[in-house]
Amino acid sequence: MKQFPNLLFATLLALLLPAAPLWAAHGTSIDGTLKYPPGFTHFDYTSLEAKSGGSVILHALGSFDKMNPFTLKGTAADGLGTLVFEPLAVESLDEPFARYGLVAKDITLAKDKKSVTFTLDPAARFSDGSPITADDILFSLTTIKSDQAHPFYQAYFHDITGADILGPRTIRFNFARPNRELHMIACELPVLSKRFWRQHPFNRPDMTPPVGSGPYVVASFDIGKYITYKKNPDYWGRNLAVRRGMFNFDTITYKYYKDQLVSVEAFKAGEFDFMPVNIAKQWVRDMTGPNFISGKIVKATLPHHNNAGMQGFVMNTRRPLFADRRVRRALALAFDFAWTNKTLFFGQYTRCTSYFSNSDLAATGLPGGLELDYLTALKDKIPAEVFSTPMGRPDGAGLDLRSRLRLAKKLLAAAGWRVKDGRLQDAAGRPFVFEILLASPSFERVMAPYAANLKRLGITATYRTIDPALYTRRVKDFDFDMVVTVFGQSQSPGNEQRDYWSSASAERKGSRNLAGIKNPAVDALVDRIIYATTQAQLTAACRALDRVLWFNYYVVPNWYVGHHRVAYWNKFARPATLPLYYQPEQALWTWWLK
Repeated sequence: MKQFPNLLFATLLALLLPAAPLWAAHGTSIDGTLKYPPGFTHFDYTSLEAKSGGSVILHALGSFDKMNPFTLKGTAADGLGTLVFEPLAVESLDEPFARYGLVAKDITLAKDKKSVTFTLDPAARFSDGSPITADDILFSLTTIKSDQAHPFYQAYFHDITGADILGPRTIRFNFARPNRELHMIACELPVLSKRFWRQHPFNRPDMTPPVGSGPYVVASFDIGKYITYKKNPDYWGRNLAVRRGMFNFDTITYKYYKDQLVSVEAFKAGEFDFMPVNIAKQWVRDMTGPNFISGKIVKATLPHHNNAGMQGFVMNTRRPLFADRRVRRALALAFDFAWTNKTLFFGQYTRCTSYFSNSDLAATGLPGGLELDYLTALKDKIPAEVFSTPMGRPDGAGLDLRSRLRLAKKLLAAAGWRVKDGRLQDAAGRPFVFEILLASPSFERVMAPYAANLKRLGITATYRTIDPALYTRRVKDFDFDMVVTVFGQSQSPGNEQRDYWSSASAERKGSRNLAGIKNPAVDALVDRIIYATTQAQLTAACRALDRVLWFNYYVVPNWYVGHHRVAYWNKFARPATLPLYYQPEQALWTWWLK
């Protein structure tokens, strides 16, 4: 770290700062507006009446084998990234495009948007009592962007070219080019202790509890069984507006279970306190009994305004079997969502008809305006259906299953597949056989009728549930034919789209480009999203990308639900106001014990 003698500091700082005017604030947003003014006391979805104390037990699946949540190899313990580590600034869960200072007390965006300067809170401390300095932030950025960290971060922070230390608690991040959200992405940098990670190599398996700046520290753990966090009594940020009314429990324990079915019974037996429920059958049939009737256990639906993104059965196009777009469409047509929703899901779900489902970014109808301009420029690289077929409804809408299977059969025949002796074969006589890899046995009942439909086409599709740790490893290595995944989306898509869809991420192990997409049109539209300068440009780029992804049939679209389903033992109090954009555990961090 550079040392700045007090007498020279002001002069050096003036020389190092960019010439462009600066916008400074306690928070930052895409358009410069913030809901919460300087000096605000707390977020509206928290409560000043929240009480600190007590213990809460949660559940996790599988196991863990590392204490670093920022690397590719291995599985980190649940809770580490939120409870132990902190970013420079935090999101507001009732604003879609804002960040408020946490470790960074002041956020200064250059008017030309080519840099952002962070001034650290002088009170900010790591859990070992050492102050957080600009040198720690530079180390964090350099480490997270290096090949020691998970490849996702290299893509996500790609356009942050480097940083300059301007003082003991001041650092400027420099950008490759203006980007309407890059200063907010910079706010999300996890803060790492340079001293700790120099003593414990960053990318090597190590079970030493890490030093972070968050509200909790690791208290104890038993690999594969549990991990317990205890509140740091000296937590530096406990009185900040962005932390007031949050993280109210003295201890938080995650108990590990082998699968979701076992964990449901454990929850009902009182082994843990709070459970998001993502399976319709469990919500309707399993979350019942005397404790629910008496009110000892509460079932609640928590409304939200989240962008639902896309959940689907993802086809690995790195495998020759799925290389043809017509084949992928045929596999999608064979899935009978209406029957599945009615028979297995009790009618609780809505079909995904977009990669930005449940949001204004979803493409509908036929393209027009700026969206059409973007697509026309790529006309020779994208399917013709992008211009001729309306969006906003499932493929094959209005056709019964028999008709959809007939259409699928024609598509397979056009791609060179023929049925012989009841089996679909290519010209060389190779059968159409693939495996669907699952992490939870609860999905087997969904896959059984899907596999039966494919069998009517002569396709042999098997499905297998494997250990969660092995599943994670195989997905990271792209060692699968088909898996189920969710491509979550924020209200302001940006750099993360590279990791989802770009050619550069297709062969980078650990990326979220599970489909293996290598498509120049997709790459161009991802850049349109990242470098959009207005909301109109962002919306048009998202809708254009939506169409190109949709008509390339990379996934078999699944479903979403417009609220969170949670069950919890009746021991909690909670704020009167819910957030707007959140996950269940984020709401839980604002609750407290009665």
